[in-house]
Amino acid sequence: MTQTPIEHAEMRAPTHSGVLRAAQKIAELLPRTPLIPFEFEGCRLWAKAECLQPVGAFKIRGAWHRLSDLSDAEKSKGVVAVSSGNHAQGVAWAARELGISATIVMPANAPTIKLQRTAEYGAKIITYDRLTENREAIAKAIAQENRATYVHAFGDPWVIEGQGSAGVEITAQLLDQAGRPPSRIVACCGGGGLSSGLALACPDADIIPVEPEGWDDICRSLETGQIQDIGSTPPPTACDALQTFATFPINFAVLKARCEEWARVSEEEIAAAQRFAFAQLRLVVEPGGAAALAAVLAGKVKLDDATVIMLTGGNVDPASFAQVLEGA
Repeated sequence: MTQTPIEHAEMRAPTHSGVLRAAQKIAELLPRTPLIPFEFEGCRLWAKAECLQPVGAFKIRGAWHRLSDLSDAEKSKGVVAVSSGNHAQGVAWAARELGISATIVMPANAPTIKLQRTAEYGAKIITYDRLTENREAIAKAIAQENRATYVHAFGDPWVIEGQGSAGVEITAQLLDQAGRPPSRIVACCGGGGLSSGLALACPDADIIPVEPEGWDDICRSLETGQIQDIGSTPPPTACDALQTFATFPINFAVLKARCEEWARVSEEEIAAAQRFAFAQLRLVVEPGGAAALAAVLAGKVKLDDATVIMLTGGNVDPASFAQVLEGA
């Protein structure tokens, strides 16, 4: 089901200065997530543990930047978002902290833990069928009815800038720990909000987006030079956080100008990366949050001693995670 760009995404383009402003706001709110060194294939690599954010994912960054920039009048009318769970939790958490009502449109088959935690933050949840219903249409109708602000998960300049704040942290941390900025950042990629934000934050670093096989719209878009969608029959994937039908022009404009390398990973490679993160880094990482690490472990991206790997989320149902570990 092809998505169409949201109206407010065309208000302005995200900028490097906007990323710096977002980073300052987030630094006043949250501690930095760890940048963890580990050895692989003769290189000292660096894992950015965004799975340790208060909501278990990097999405809290973009949500906070977007919601905290709303006017008092906009805050009074509430916000609407669409998400399989990580953006949902980020928006719900930020809305709770700012005293804003939030309605989240979530797929009915989203992981139970993500549905539960979104509700615990006080958001109203409306479910939909991921493959047969248009989530954008549902969310837009709710936003229009209530005159609420639609906070898109990736096609929003504030969200992109907020996600890019992770790159500002990475640069400062790597300078402190290794005496140099990042040369390459490997990022799990759904709609491209994080990858485009990192590209703006770190203009001298190579940005490598990684997608699950069959949900590789950005890989194919970069290969063809035009935005592609995943088609009408995408394969099943454990990466619920990366199930995006097509990126938006606001993201692709940044990625097309900056990305020269990208990768696709299999379900088996993703599960192996989850096991590696648990055994070697002592971290619980959800499937979508392990895609970048999967590409590294599978030898699908170039590496050097200033390569950073984004571990973007850790919201996984215990039973599902146990099955992954038992598959070792």
